[in-house]
Amino acid sequence: MNLRVPPEVRRGVRDATPVALGLVPFGLVSGVAAVEAGLSFAQAMGLSVLVYAGTSQLAAIDLLGRNAELAVVVLTAVVINLRMTMYSASIAPYFRSFSARWKALCSYVLTDQAYALAIARYAEEQLDPAARRRYFLSAGFFIWFVWQVCTVAGVLLGTGVPASWGLEFAVPLVFLGLLVPVVSNAPAVSAAVVGGSVAVVGEALAVPFNLGLMAGAVAGVLAGVATEELTGEVPEAGPEEVEG
Repeated sequence: MNLRVPPEVRRGVRDATPVALGLVPFGLVSGVAAVEAGLSFAQAMGLSVLVYAGTSQLAAIDLLGRNAELAVVVLTAVVINLRMTMYSASIAPYFRSFSARWKALCSYVLTDQAYALAIARYAEEQLDPAARRRYFLSAGFFIWFVWQVCTVAGVLLGTGVPASWGLEFAVPLVFLGLLVPVVSNAPAVSAAVVGGSVAVVGEALAVPFNLGLMAGAVAGVLAGVATEELTGEVPEAGPEEVEG
């Protein structure tokens, strides 16, 4: 029986491998943080599979751990993932001939990494629709698989870690690790300072329903956009886990 794997499937997995390996620590932290927030194994994995977006997933876990209202959790995740609309618009011409079913499947595994890999690959040479689909889905689902495995490992690890290890600091440390490399220009600095300040003030004032974080996210986005308009400086793209 011929089990030959299509070339673009092999290429997608090969290109995605170094990216996926870079997500291992992030996925582990996501699983550990879910346990720290009080989620069961089923809840943690359900959230990981349904949301599948690194940064917004961690933000949702943090809010759930603080008993935030579900509406606040959802809105925060939506705001964080608004950039996906830009990715979708950019990559849409390559997917125009796909059926609605294939488009829906591609949208599920659309992440920063899958988008970047696909755009780079499509720019290399002219691929037919089937080849484009195979490349994107193989790269996207390989990254998805590694993320889920690492989340499972993190959940299992988290259940066996003593409380004295202070796992409650895992999420803030990851966010700091994501933030520092991208704060390299005026729009990014203003977004970080304004967003962080508003969120801290909201937390200090005990804003109901944990809306301080939501307000900080919105304020940060607005500050970054306003600064970009005033200075003409475009923020550089920074690293992102899986963000969905």
